[in-house]
Amino acid sequence: MALPSLVLITAIVLWGVRVVSVQLACTDAARSGARAAARGESLTAVRDLVVKAVPEGAIVRVDRDEATVRVDITASVATASAIGLPAFVVHAHTAAEAEPGVPPTTDP
Repeated sequence: MALPSLVLITAIVLWGVRVVSVQLACTDAARSGARAAARGESLTAVRDLVVKAVPEGAIVRVDRDEATVRVDITASVATASAIGLPAFVVHAHTAAEAEPGVPPTTDP
């Protein structure tokens, strides 16, 4: 009886570590993307940079106006089917002040 419980607890702990890992990756990617966009990089290049750093299937949105740059990332972290828990959705949002002279545009 103890072994199945131990396996289940270990699987839940490993899933929790995965959720934290994805959250950190998304936050770091959002920060890097916001800095690059604030410097004047094209939004397409910034989006490509961010997509490479986040898990596959994550939704990335990059917006720039006259004063700020915003990067939003949403990723879903699925569990093992044996655990039976629903997928956990991770969000990361970062905003940075745009450098002077950077034209406002919006990511398609």
